[in-house]
Amino acid sequence: MNRLAPSVVDWLERGAAPAAVHRTLTADLPVPMKHPAGVIAYRLRELLPPPLPAAPASPPVTAGAHRPPPFQDCDGCERVFRAPEPGRCRDCRYGPTTTTSGVASAA
Repeated sequence: MNRLAPSVVDWLERGAAPAAVHRTLTADLPVPMKHPAGVIAYRLRELLPPPLPAAPASPPVTAGAHRPPPFQDCDGCERVFRAPEPGRCRDCRYGPTTTTSGVASAA
């Protein structure tokens, strides 16, 4: 049986589940079986699944490409927001000093 083990490894490396290997090797066995190792070797060789497709190549990672800015704590209200550097969130910067038309109110 040691000579059959590498063939089983080939099956597993090609993505076959152990249960699938077991089914393939034990289904519809001849009765009576004169050469069990020969039957198993034949099935392992002839019914070998195709190789798995190659994994797609991942794109190269470039520094800072398509990454959002880091999280910052607002200096005014301690709300968390994304910005390239620390400071105040949008609400603290532009707060209630604007009217609905977007023009600053004169008080």
